[in-house]
Amino acid sequence: MATGPGIQEPLPSLLRRVLRGAVRDHALAERRRTHPAVLHVGIPRGEVRRLELGPDDRFDLALRTEVVETMARHHLAEGRVPLVWLTRMPDGHDEEDLAWAAAVTAASGELGVRLDLVVITRRSWRDPRSGAGQVWARVRPDPQA
Repeated sequence: MATGPGIQEPLPSLLRRVLRGAVRDHALAERRRTHPAVLHVGIPRGEVRRLELGPDDRFDLALRTEVVETMARHHLAEGRVPLVWLTRMPDGHDEEDLAWAAAVTAASGELGVRLDLVVITRRSWRDPRSGAGQVWARVRPDPQA
């Protein structure tokens, strides 16, 4: 379900490679059948701040926004605009994804930069705001690697 701005097709080739790499990295790193959702803020394959989200964690919009802002400030102080991504299992969490997207949008306004959020599973990425995304049957190693 798309709700507005966000990542739009066609993607720049660098962003497409970064997102594919983030999916591949998640698939390689997370081998458990069930695993918690994790919020990541940073540069994939670079410096990343993570917050594991427990099944009983309850965040309202204000707290989610503060979490995103706090995690993003270090990168912004270093002159880098981070990507925000949520890794999780592929079952439907549309409401949760949209709640984090709203927080990222609010944090963007407060920080004065455009932050993007993608949801990453072992075989896909998707922007919950725009609906843009990609799914793979199997994520293979990068041909340039």
